[in-house]
Amino acid sequence: MKHILSFFILLYLTSCGVTVHYDYDKQTNFKNYNTYNYYTTIESGLSQLDNKRIIKITDSILQSNGYTKSDNPDFRINFYTKEGSISNRNTIGIGVGGGGRNAGYGISGGIPIGGRKIEQLVTIDFIDAKQDRLIWQGIIDGAIKEKASPRWKETYYEKIISKLLKGFPPN
Repeated sequence: MKHILSFFILLYLTSCGVTVHYDYDKQTNFKNYNTYNYYTTIESGLSQLDNKRIIKITDSILQSNGYTKSDNPDFRINFYTKEGSISNRNTIGIGVGGGGRNAGYGISGGIPIGGRKIEQLVTIDFIDAKQDRLIWQGIIDGAIKEKASPRWKETYYEKIISKLLKGFPPN
C-alpha cells in the first residue's frame, strides 16, 4: 500500500509544473569550489522543519556530486522563500437543466476539490565565502498544499531542490 501511495504522490508531483531559473557569474571558475556550508542565520520564511528538509536534501545532492561540507567552505549557501495563496480552480460541476417549447431553465454550481495551495518561490544563493559575492542563484516557482503532510512535503522539496540543483555548477 505504501508503494502505491508513493507512486500516486510522485505522479501528482510530476504533473505539477514548476518553473526553474538560473543565474551565475560567467567570470567564475566553478571548478575551484569544492567545499560548502550554510549561513548560520538563514531567514527563509519557512518553518524550522521545512528548513531542515531543504538542508538535508541539498546536502545529499551536493555530496553525491562530490562537494564536501566544511567549517571553512569555498562557498556558503543561503535560501529564502516568498509565498502567496492561490485559489484552487479544480471543481466538480453539478447542474440541472431542462426546457421545451421555447422555454428554458437551469441551475449549476461547482464544488471545489483538492484544497488550497500556496504558491512558493524558492531562491537558493551560492556566495563565494572569501570574496562575499554571489556566484550562482537558482529560483524555482512551485505550489505546495496548504495542509500537506510531512511525507508529502519531503517528496515535494526533494523534487524541486533536485530540479533546481541540476543547474549547478553551470556548464
